[in-house]
Amino acid sequence: MKQALTAVMLAALLSGCSTLSKWTSSLFGGADNAEPPAELIEIADPMPLKKLWKTSVGVGYDKQFVNLVPAIYNDQMFIADRKGRVVALDAETGKKNWQVKTKVAISAGPGAGSGLVLVGTSNAEVLALSTDDGTLLWKADVSSEVFSVPQVDLDKVIVQTVDGNISALDIDSGEQLWVHDRSIPVLTLRGTSTPAVEGGLIVAGFANGKLVGLSAEKGFPVWEVSIAIPQGRSEIERLVDIDGDPVIIGGVVYVTTYQGHIAVIEAQTGNQGWQRDMSSHVGLGVDFSQVYVTDDESNVWALSRSTGASEWKQGELINRKLTAPEPFDDYVAVGDLEGYVHLLSRYDGSIKARARVDNKGIQEKPLVKDGILYVYGNSGKLAAFTLPGLE
Repeated sequence: MKQALTAVMLAALLSGCSTLSKWTSSLFGGADNAEPPAELIEIADPMPLKKLWKTSVGVGYDKQFVNLVPAIYNDQMFIADRKGRVVALDAETGKKNWQVKTKVAISAGPGAGSGLVLVGTSNAEVLALSTDDGTLLWKADVSSEVFSVPQVDLDKVIVQTVDGNISALDIDSGEQLWVHDRSIPVLTLRGTSTPAVEGGLIVAGFANGKLVGLSAEKGFPVWEVSIAIPQGRSEIERLVDIDGDPVIIGGVVYVTTYQGHIAVIEAQTGNQGWQRDMSSHVGLGVDFSQVYVTDDESNVWALSRSTGASEWKQGELINRKLTAPEPFDDYVAVGDLEGYVHLLSRYDGSIKARARVDNKGIQEKPLVKDGILYVYGNSGKLAAFTLPGLE
């Protein structure tokens, strides 16, 4: 994977581009000089994975590298496609409640909370829709393309844009309340992690490898730590983007960087806990005892939450461009470039089940809520699954 990324980076440098796609064009069927993906091995005794429902949401990603993910709020699921369609579904049955066409190029979202469905656009806008019927409530301009999912914190909407800025917008009007301005390196991967918001604290990662805790009230820094320090002679060697979403659980932040580290940070103080070398640009998942990470070669790791020590490594899906892992009962779910979702045992990493959702691939981390696994594919296929005993 790193060799393929390097080839794309060199091409981008020669053409004068300042951002680089995290995936090569093969994600959507183009040419790729990377090592071929591992062939799937038949599961000897597959665990039953029950499909509850499946539907289609417009054009999905429309062959673009954007950040479209399902969101659940008050038993409704909200999902968007690249061409501006936003859909609300009953999260349990998949029945469509409403649909609107915003006629904008949606690049991130939806986020949901406080009665709002929030999407960001490639034209540097944030749209707020009503969760009841999709009515447009307000539209706000921000400083550049929105590639992270807008987040709700009490009376504010928090938005991180690709130029490194973080903005707080009034939840009722979209009026800008404050901006945290931060410069980014000349060359970065195309992507922006979604800030984690909890208890008035915003935790955001940046393309220079820094993780920052901000006050949601005023936007000033509470703490700042370097998760990875740029090293090397070339701009490519110095890439240390934090593109995987930080995760806050139990007052602790878990975060990964590209060509850097995975680390744990105390959310309120910024004090660093354990850290280990590992490169990931898709991010991680956390349960009660382990941290799950997909590295840049599509190995999936389970690490101890308390020490960072390796518990197991699953390498049978190498080069399949796996998503970040998502814990699901006694399993860990990951999607791949051919549209399969795989369930790995949380105890030893063995592959226990798989199902195909979208033959155009799966780019974003699956979502788990109330015993249901939701998977959104690149062409707009959305499926819900459950396990025996969770129905």
